[in-house]
Amino acid sequence: MTSAASNTRTTIDLLPSPPLQAAFVALVDGALASLQQTLGSLLHSVYLYGSVARATATPGVSDLDLTLVLTRPLAADEAALLEQLRLALQARHPEVSKVDFDIGVLADVLKPANLYSWGYWLKHECRCIHGADLGLQFAAFAPSAAVARAVNGDYVQILKGYTAGIAATQDLATLRRLQKEAARKLVRATNVLRPAEGGDWPQSLEDYVRYFVERFPDMAERAAFFLRQAKAPDASAEEFNAQLDAFVAWIQSHRKTSAPG
Repeated sequence: MTSAASNTRTTIDLLPSPPLQAAFVALVDGALASLQQTLGSLLHSVYLYGSVARATATPGVSDLDLTLVLTRPLAADEAALLEQLRLALQARHPEVSKVDFDIGVLADVLKPANLYSWGYWLKHECRCIHGADLGLQFAAFAPSAAVARAVNGDYVQILKGYTAGIAATQDLATLRRLQKEAARKLVRATNVLRPAEGGDWPQSLEDYVRYFVERFPDMAERAAFFLRQAKAPDASAEEFNAQLDAFVAWIQSHRKTSAPG
């Protein structure tokens, strides 16, 4: 893709903004208040993404996913305070299984080189809950392989980190969390094999799997395995990592023939 598409707001192009589910209102309000108190003027804007943003979250199962855009990089002591805040929120709110912060710096977010990554992310995947909504600066992005690769291109490195963590952990709760996160990353990574143009942006993990299986029906069983693990992981560490390594290798082997560029 060489340019953004029109600004027409459709349920396919942009994240809808239904009212937050009642079970998560106190959590979102508390998280935002804590972030403002801790970061002050460092905090440019805050965005919800994932199931809480879409009002499809399941209490006690879903994560709270927040993108934080900062006015400058964090110093080491500030990063430590932010991590303490994240852990405290997670401990206080059993309505989510995890609290995640995805952090960007304003200057990086606005760089033209990051249009397909940060631009797409804020425009299509995020819901602004504090500050100036940077997503409004971008036109809607037409579905394309170029954007998919920009958003998911780090999948090999990220998933290698997960396999190492899964192999090393002795704690069942940690194992299940890592498997859930890795499975979600892998399911989304299948989008790097989408056609150069056309189609829709996936709106859920089920969408990613459906679009992938339509193109690669022979991979339906493996894709279904990771969709299950993304929802309720139950595989052994050995089985999960073996399946993950094989799937990543398969994607890598098909990128040259199935994805442009």
